[in-house]
Amino acid sequence: MTVTVNGVEVDAIVAEAKTAARAAAERFFQEKLNGRDQYACGFAWVDIFGVRGNTKLGRALTQAGVKKSHTGAFQIWNPADMYVQNVDTLEAGAQAAADVFKRYGFTAYAGSRLD
Repeated sequence: MTVTVNGVEVDAIVAEAKTAARAAAERFFQEKLNGRDQYACGFAWVDIFGVRGNTKLGRALTQAGVKKSHTGAFQIWNPADMYVQNVDTLEAGAQAAADVFKRYGFTAYAGSRLD
């Protein structure tokens, strides 16, 4: 299924968000933590609100690998796909992903919690 938002296919938007998340998380990890996984441990994700699952856009997000959360939002857990424990690193990635979705008109927010 090909669905576009502002002329860009949904799967390309998801890929762009994940790429931006990884770059932001890597940058934070190297610059702020000197490449050492230390300090506060936690999780981060990005929530995309306002998209119903039974629409073309909702189905396109699902096909791009984005899952529905218990809140009803679409959610990408650890969009940076970086396996560190530092919550600040993961938050940097989640915020970068949310920013990409916002540029395409989505209502998106980064979320996190300590472990």
